[in-house]
Amino acid sequence: MAPSFLSFASLYSFYLRHCFTSSGLSQKSINVGDETIIHFWAPTQLRQSKPNLVFIHGFGPVSLWQWRQQVQFFAPDFNLYVPDLIFFGDSTTKSSERSEIFQAVSVAKLLETLGVERYSLVGTSYGGFVSYHIARMFPERVEKVVVASSGVNMKKKNNEELVKKAKLEKIDDLMLPQKPSDLRALLGVAVSKRSFLMIPDFFLNDFINKLFAENRNKKVELLSGLTIGQDDAVNISPLQQDVLLVWGDKDQVFPLEMAKDLQGIIGKNVKLEIVKDTSHVPQIENAAEFNKIIKNFLSASP
Repeated sequence: MAPSFLSFASLYSFYLRHCFTSSGLSQKSINVGDETIIHFWAPTQLRQSKPNLVFIHGFGPVSLWQWRQQVQFFAPDFNLYVPDLIFFGDSTTKSSERSEIFQAVSVAKLLETLGVERYSLVGTSYGGFVSYHIARMFPERVEKVVVASSGVNMKKKNNEELVKKAKLEKIDDLMLPQKPSDLRALLGVAVSKRSFLMIPDFFLNDFINKLFAENRNKKVELLSGLTIGQDDAVNISPLQQDVLLVWGDKDQVFPLEMAKDLQGIIGKNVKLEIVKDTSHVPQIENAAEFNKIIKNFLSASP
């Protein structure tokens, strides 16, 4: 493993932390009970006049790597809260619970502990599962919900098809790559461009060691602990809030057809916005369009 000063991933992490801090956020860790500690980014100076907005990351690197362009865009108009889910970064628990529902309860406890009474949610992929459950369980706290690239209506067969498409044996190998070929497979279904094919192995190994290796066994347990996608029946209840679905038109993890099906079952007031020429991470591939869509949704009257 290369020392930090030779690691691009480590150097870029310094840049990302600078982006968060220069946007008025600082990082903290809080015990939310049940021997669970959540690491998160929150406003250094809270402004009561601003609405509260929570960004919940997907599987993969910590929130710092997934929401940089959103933090910089939304910080002037919102009090932003950006947690790292349990077993990502410095968030941890001694509980044996591993479901996305436990993640949702933990994030809700964090916000309650901080005195954040009302907020809107933006969750991507696995973070969309968590956001859905927070909105479902705490409707009195959640104002609006953005579910981005997140097949909350996932079935068991969808996971099997994804692994087959990636030409791997297990979902763990795809979501938690251990070698360059695994990471290329993940990028192959997560992004629309193919420039990553030119990245040398030593570069990919650096990313794997810095962004995916930590707590790998615990994260495998998180994948096994999912309540969503355990069989081929969709068992989700509609949400009470206004919901926005944001999807890349080339998403291979959760294909666009899943978004169209989800629109009909997740609630009464559900809008679907499609970001063209993007795959599973439109918030990174076309941040300007992604941010504009979400801002319009959040600023619109109920």
